[in-house]
Amino acid sequence: MTNDFKKQDLEILVSTMNRNTLDFLIPMFPFCHFSDFSILIVNQTQENNLLVSEFPSIRVINSFEKGLSRSRNLALKNAIGKIVLIADDDVVYKKDFDTTIVHAHNQYNNKAVISFCIEKPNGMLFKKYLPNAKKDLSLLELFNVLSIEISINKLILDKLGITFDENFGLGSTFEMGEEAIFLSDIKEKNQQIAFVPSIIVMHSEISSIEKINFEQRYYIQGAFLSRVLKAYCFVGLVTKLFFDLKQKKLKMNHIPEAIKNANQGKIDYYYILNNEDTVN
Repeated sequence: MTNDFKKQDLEILVSTMNRNTLDFLIPMFPFCHFSDFSILIVNQTQENNLLVSEFPSIRVINSFEKGLSRSRNLALKNAIGKIVLIADDDVVYKKDFDTTIVHAHNQYNNKAVISFCIEKPNGMLFKKYLPNAKKDLSLLELFNVLSIEISINKLILDKLGITFDENFGLGSTFEMGEEAIFLSDIKEKNQQIAFVPSIIVMHSEISSIEKINFEQRYYIQGAFLSRVLKAYCFVGLVTKLFFDLKQKKLKMNHIPEAIKNANQGKIDYYYILNNEDTVN
């Protein structure tokens, strides 16, 4: 194992909105002061409500655009860390999370991305994870990875030239799926995405998918599956329907409406894609 990475190589990329003070960082790092870490904040805001940092380790970009994927891309473009950690503004990091991440990237130093675990405030895991480390997650396994679990080898990512698809994510036309698309694009470039079953962060909020009704969820799924699976999107939709029925997230009488909404999402996605191609 080659120990190329050090703690100072880690940079945390925080997406937030309408901030004018750094106080929101305090609860994110309950074991020390946030200035102990290298942090890049993208603050989507208005020109009369700017965020300023007095700490050399905390850099701020005030952006006047909207959309989570745009925020992620702006952060990635301006990141200086060799390892970057995707972050939201409502997470709480575990003590020694940085040691865990750096150790993992030294152990798997040829991986473009390594994902980790989240826990709930009660100490339980946020969701069901693989019991053991895995050197290369499958495409289906990538669909279950959340953005705040992701750490990225920036040196590899820069060579790939991959960014988040700005048609997906909060504030975009399709409000979910940006993490899985980002990871699937990386995997499509013959890069491996590893998983380490170590907890790095705590998150208490329900996921955005639980806030969206099934019609909107399947509308987004139609676009997402078309983006990732392309010609095999219908196979992916059938699989999704089967699992949702099995897990009682969907009733039998909802299937026609789910398919209808998924098809509309597919149509709208290709309309946007075709218009982008025309503009470009």
